[in-house]
Amino acid sequence: EVQLVESGGGLVQAGGSLRLSCTASGFPSDDYAIAWFRQAPGMQREGVSCISRSEGRTNYASSVKGRFTVSSDNAKNTVYLQMTNLKPEDTAVYYCAAERAPCLGASLRYVEHWGQGTPVTVSS
Repeated sequence: EVQLVESGGGLVQAGGSLRLSCTASGFPSDDYAIAWFRQAPGMQREGVSCISRSEGRTNYASSVKGRFTVSSDNAKNTVYLQMTNLKPEDTAVYYCAAERAPCLGASLRYVEHWGQGTPVTVSS
């Protein structure tokens, strides 16, 4: 059974940093793309960043480029989202997701697996 488990969310002041982790299990191979999505209250879920685990290619939404960094430790089956210079508008529930296909920009074409989400709150 494929599972994605996020951790690392929390409350942080504006300008601060957080690192989210997404640990994957049950994947039959490494040729998956892992994307980070977020959903703020009353808003649509949006793709924030995506990484191709086999190639290491990364993509970012314009709203986070230069502040967020996605990386993958394939030995630990974990993808990280390092978030710096956080802003109140980054407040959302963050989800990781997987698809056995290349990234579609900072998102995925069709999400095959979702994590349960981890909340991030940035106070002003």
